[in-house]
Amino acid sequence: MSGREQLNRRRIQEVNVGGTQNVLEACVETGVPRLVYTSTFNVVFGGQVIENGDESLHYLPLHLHPDHYSRTKSLAEMAVLGANGAALKSAGGSLCTCALRAAGIYGPGEQRHLPRVVGYIERGVFRFVYGDPASRVEFVHVDNLVSAHVLAAGALSSGREPSAAGEAYFISDGRPVNNFEFFRPLVEGLGYPFPTLRLPLSLVYFVAFLTEMLHRLVGPLYNFQPLLTRTEVYKTGVTHYFSLAKARAQLGYEPREYDLADVVQWFRSRGHGRKPGGSALGRLLLNALLVCVMVALALSYLPGVGG
Repeated sequence: MSGREQLNRRRIQEVNVGGTQNVLEACVETGVPRLVYTSTFNVVFGGQVIENGDESLHYLPLHLHPDHYSRTKSLAEMAVLGANGAALKSAGGSLCTCALRAAGIYGPGEQRHLPRVVGYIERGVFRFVYGDPASRVEFVHVDNLVSAHVLAAGALSSGREPSAAGEAYFISDGRPVNNFEFFRPLVEGLGYPFPTLRLPLSLVYFVAFLTEMLHRLVGPLYNFQPLLTRTEVYKTGVTHYFSLAKARAQLGYEPREYDLADVVQWFRSRGHGRKPGGSALGRLLLNALLVCVMVALALSYLPGVGG
């Protein structure tokens, strides 16, 4: 779902589509009556601004997804919701399903996004932010997401026709925030200065596009980690947040308030954090190199520039 793993189309297809189909078949064959699917905002979001969206939004057309992860998550969610009401073979009755469309998940011990962010911070790569400072996105603490799953499972077993059956719900902390301001406590909590350089979103998106093309060419030989993918750029830089009204009304979901304090403590307890005597010159040179590379790439893209 992030970094170079997001570019592994074969594995993504096997897990998101094939794996989901295996789970659905196992439910029908063995008589599992309830299935809560962990989905994503990406099934409706593809880089367009969405403010306080709700579940009436249509799926983003599959061909408009710039990444295979989001496309296959849409296919998987459609399959799960389409399986609602399927007859169970061994126990009688029918399968009840619903989908929780989660925001970006965080919390101590998260293994995909946060370690990569911390790695960039510690290597001095996190030297700039991008996009409109007024842009807003959402996150969900793992404890809130677990609470939503428990509530959804309960709602699928209430009465003859569970209200949650066949439904999708947006799940977040309910606090839209600028992506980079959200991570400020993590950066500063680990002892690093927060970046002041702001780059245009279009420039960063273009660099991410070039990086993906390069990875497609050399990835089979050298599976390097892209700084950012296109999806990560618009997920972090374009406003998109959603109403929790349906989850509150039908599931009884009420998110608790969390911050990154437990995340900072988790990383510090494992030896992360700025060490005395770090090379300020080295970080400055790396910052300058990154900016120069991005500017050079942008200029080469403009008509009539660079030959």
